Amino acid sequence: MHYLDQPHHDGSSLYVSTLAPSLGEEVSVWLRVPQGLAMDAVHVRTVYDGEPRYTAAAPDPSRKGLGGYGEGDTWWKATITAVNPVVPYRFLLISGQGQRWLNASGLTGHDVTDSTDFRLVAHEAPPEWMADAIVYQIFPDRFASARPRKDLPSWALPASWDGDPVIGEGPGTPEQLYGGDLDGITERLDHIQALGADTVYLTPFFPSRSNHRYDAASFDHVDPLLGGDEALIRLSDALHARGMRLLGDITTNHTGDSHEWFTAAISDVNAPEREMFYFDPDTGDYESWWGVKTLPKLNWASELVRTRMPAVLRRWLGVLDGWRVDVANMTGRLGADDRNHEVAAMLRPEGAAFIAEHNHDASADLDRNGWHGTMNYGGFTRPVWTWLRGDDLELTHFLGVPGGVPRRDGEAAVATFREFAAHMSWRSLVHSWQLLDSHDSPRIRTVTGSRELHEVAVGLQATLPGTPMVFAGSEFGLTGANGEYSRTPMPWNRPQDRDEPTHAAYRALLGLRRAEPALRRGGLRWLHASADCLVFLRETAEESLLVCARRAPGEPLELPLAGAARGVYNAGDLSPLVLPGDGPSLRIWRLSVEA
Repeated sequence: MHYLDQPHHDGSSLYVSTLAPSLGEEVSVWLRVPQGLAMDAVHVRTVYDGEPRYTAAAPDPSRKGLGGYGEGDTWWKATITAVNPVVPYRFLLISGQGQRWLNASGLTGHDVTDSTDFRLVAHEAPPEWMADAIVYQIFPDRFASARPRKDLPSWALPASWDGDPVIGEGPGTPEQLYGGDLDGITERLDHIQALGADTVYLTPFFPSRSNHRYDAASFDHVDPLLGGDEALIRLSDALHARGMRLLGDITTNHTGDSHEWFTAAISDVNAPEREMFYFDPDTGDYESWWGVKTLPKLNWASELVRTRMPAVLRRWLGVLDGWRVDVANMTGRLGADDRNHEVAAMLRPEGAAFIAEHNHDASADLDRNGWHGTMNYGGFTRPVWTWLRGDDLELTHFLGVPGGVPRRDGEAAVATFREFAAHMSWRSLVHSWQLLDSHDSPRIRTVTGSRELHEVAVGLQATLPGTPMVFAGSEFGLTGANGEYSRTPMPWNRPQDRDEPTHAAYRALLGLRRAEPALRRGGLRWLHASADCLVFLRETAEESLLVCARRAPGEPLELPLAGAARGVYNAGDLSPLVLPGDGPSLRIWRLSVEA
């Protein structure tokens, strides 16, 4: 499928004059119409105060040839206003082909709902640094240790770092401790920074009765097994000295059953903390996450919850630069209760990052002055997995969906990318985490089954819009068939478990993203999708980068673009633009107008 002959707008700064308008501010928007496609008129349909309005656009000759190609394209400009905190808009195109709509899901010849309109968002903008971030996720018990373990709690099952296999299911899974600590992370910051990452995200560090620590016993201190409060401060100071940042992980949906709030609530029916949880007045039983009784669910109708939890998030800021929120999609929701959007807005710390865990469609919870973005499993991880899955993959679940990981072609992958992106603003999309795997999923190397397909996946992560999030160890090609098996101790002293070519590919591709503004802040224009080949552009006003990802060999692909291309990654110069057919491969070029 080719997209080159279609008008284009994507909500990026190439097409919108500001991505952080103030309420009431006028904003310019542009539509790019390819050469040879004549328009009689273009109108922008907005919805102000619930009522549709139409603004006529006019050609803007000042934008001819932006990005280094497309000299014959026509740019249509209109001015709209941020009347409301979120303003939906789309383009009405009038030509000899009749009336057509262009919204975030594409071009249609029939009337459409507003659900996939582009969105101008005037809520308080995310911190500026988030647009350039590359996130590195660390499961603290399995990353590095700076000191010998001592005084282990009675529940722990001690494991040898390089000698004992991970217990990935059944008894002992949450109790197995390898002894990683926060000072061990501080000692390994050279590795993280050299990879290209500038933001460390820690899964929970509060005291608990498990290695994952999502069953917090307190939010007041760092687990002494990790080095305590002082170790977190040392890690934060070391990161900040390098110009890097630190994110924590908070459970706003539940606590652990040993948390002081819950122990007070369950020990005395008259305790003030009783209202913080959901207790059955007849049986005394309580609600918990998915029925797991060690994770009692917080009741956000409680004034104590509304006072104490925001205070927890604020308390750690300064040491932390923001939070990832565990099961954010369930926070404040139970039966007829739905306070999620209210809670997200209440919790969001001013000037800090605030990312929601969500493993399916998060769009209804975004663009509402709460979460800045989501962990984009549905709109990124799943389509990448379906396109690049290995032949011998045997996973019974596909991020919770029965039936394993289906094999789908490139057109289906692009359709999924576009479908999810169309239901959120560009701002929410680029601040969402694009992850190939995490501590809650199989490893990408297990999914792809090969170094070559793994590298193509990393290439997509580094070049598509959104914030790359790398789970520690995937850069070495570590494997794992589920989240627990994926929590392998880092192979610092196991060279046989380190795939250094994969490590080099991560460094090169993430380094390229760090170096190229178009890969961090550029727009996205799909050019081609077929079973085995995806081609797209990342564009700013100054440059256009052409990306070609192949999962298998195929015929060379000729693009009907005037100009030349200079190789940037794994590619030679091209003139004319005929893309090589060998694969699996990931290549990047810089487009330029031929003299």
